[in-house]
Amino acid sequence: MTTTTQAPPSFTLTVKDVADASHVAPSAVRFYEEHGLIHARRTTGNQRRFDENAACRIRFARLAQRVGLTVREIADVFQALPEKPSAQDWARVSDSLVAEAEARVADLRRDLDALQTVTTRCTTGIVR
Repeated sequence: MTTTTQAPPSFTLTVKDVADASHVAPSAVRFYEEHGLIHARRTTGNQRRFDENAACRIRFARLAQRVGLTVREIADVFQALPEKPSAQDWARVSDSLVAEAEARVADLRRDLDALQTVTTRCTTGIVR
């Protein structure tokens, strides 16, 4: 979500800067902004400017998405971050995302085990 006030001094990064730092396309930066994972301020020339935390948020988000979290779930985790996150704040975000990812991996392992059981039963003719 873009705020229309003049960008404060800490909001100095352009879309390209954030894209380069987070290894994504500029369109991905706009996507994450649109979904509330990062926030921009506008300059007097109406250009988006991001703070230094935008790239970290995108990197966390991309990894969390790869293990199955939705953008909405990630945004909910990020809601607890203060405007200027400390190392401890980032550690809490990491712990939360890792715990959720591990729970999903455990669920997938159970599903894989069930799939193997069903496959064995179906291929041997023993279906109960």
